Amino acid sequence: MLSPVFRQIPKVSYRGLSLKYGQPSVTAPLWRRWNSSATTEHDVVVIGGGPGGYVAAIKAAQLGLKTACIEKRGALGGTCLNVGCIPSKSLLNNTHLLHQAQHDFAKRGIEVGEVKVNLDQMMKAKEDSVSSLTKGIEFLFKKNGVDYVKGHGRFVSPTEVQVDLLEGGQQTLKAKNIIIATGSEPTHLGGLEVDETQIITSTGALSLDRVPEKMIVIGGGVIGLELGSVWSRLGSEVTVVEFMGAIGAGMDAQLAKAFQRTLTKQGLKFKVNTKVVGAEKKDGKVFLNVESAKGGKAEVMEADAVLVAVGRRPNTDGLDVEKAGIQLNNRGQVPIGDRFVASTEHPHIRCIGDVTFGPMLAHKAEEEGIAAVEDIAGGHGHVNYDVIPSVIYTHPEVAWCGKNEEQLKEAGIKYRVGSFPFSANSRAKTNGDSEGLIKVISDAETDRILGAHIMGPNAGEMIAEAVLAMEYGASSEDVARTCHAHPTLSEAFKEACMAAYDKSIHA
Repeated sequence: MLSPVFRQIPKVSYRGLSLKYGQPSVTAPLWRRWNSSATTEHDVVVIGGGPGGYVAAIKAAQLGLKTACIEKRGALGGTCLNVGCIPSKSLLNNTHLLHQAQHDFAKRGIEVGEVKVNLDQMMKAKEDSVSSLTKGIEFLFKKNGVDYVKGHGRFVSPTEVQVDLLEGGQQTLKAKNIIIATGSEPTHLGGLEVDETQIITSTGALSLDRVPEKMIVIGGGVIGLELGSVWSRLGSEVTVVEFMGAIGAGMDAQLAKAFQRTLTKQGLKFKVNTKVVGAEKKDGKVFLNVESAKGGKAEVMEADAVLVAVGRRPNTDGLDVEKAGIQLNNRGQVPIGDRFVASTEHPHIRCIGDVTFGPMLAHKAEEEGIAAVEDIAGGHGHVNYDVIPSVIYTHPEVAWCGKNEEQLKEAGIKYRVGSFPFSANSRAKTNGDSEGLIKVISDAETDRILGAHIMGPNAGEMIAEAVLAMEYGASSEDVARTCHAHPTLSEAFKEACMAAYDKSIHA
């Protein structure tokens, strides 16, 4: 142990190694940093190399903890980087460029010849992006000294994880602290057997080798709408079947209606309040049996491909959590308490990301990963779950954070609403991309911003201003009185804030 006198020194640096004392206290004995081969035991073992897991591993190593990360995929980044967020954004961006070339360039005075789709090259561009980023994370592991173990990990005791190595054989890791970050996988639908060719999940939808003439998307949430947009732009006739009465689960009702109208104009078709009851594959087609969610006449829909996008479920298969004293809840999640602790009996085991509670979002998992490690290191990790943004990366994009009107009404909170259309924003008009609006909701008494909802160009980037404002408890007047550059899209957010506490200028 370090002497009390030595602990009074706020910071010590030695050959690039930075150690902090006092608050938080030192977390790893100095002898281990200079003689790591003295023991094979790790300070932290992270099971899962997705956004939450790899970020936690890097942060732990940066804080001076001997760290290992186990990943069974053989490539870091988890679902997000390999078969989720990143490849889908590649396809969304490139198909949007295709759509512009086909439908938008001429009116802008840009004349091009015949525009064709080279699907193989488009998929290669997607894979190149993924490969570059996964290798980048491996580089960060090496840079920060994280031990990368490729294989499937499972608990054999509360302090040991056995890994079935991808290269063959097994390895057992002992750890003072373990972080479960195994993520999630697509939820399947009863009566539909996924083959990733005709009946597909999001994974299959990212790698189809042909453009289906007709595609049915089951689920009008983020994944279904994004991938439905991709294949619609590539030429598929896309119909979205949604059990609920509106698309965009969790989205503000006003924006959800406007969003559905916009996507309909783009060619997508919608059947809301509709339940899928079964499917049959015949003669190269899929025949989907649907009926009204409220009861009614059955209908058969025909498609070349059916995308099942009804959500995701925690990935705990083969993890053997019971050997660590953990019992899953009725949703298959690892329940957690304060400081992300997954077992009251063994408080050194923590859990983050999709495999536990909360929205299944990569950035939520990253924040939890850092916070959990800071707690392990004796600090004070923090995640503000009230201001985690959500984004749908269609065009226009939709982004939101905080509360919507429906939630505030249900809670009995009095509020004010300010909105501003992109059609009144000079930059959006100049860009010829002015569909959508910004909606800001503030407390009726204090004017503190309670929620922000954006449908329009660059909404996913613009929502960051709302998140920052809400994190620091800003009022709508605070933002409205902050100078924004002109001409920019962000001026629309300022105007919406002006409308929330007084009146906007340009609408």
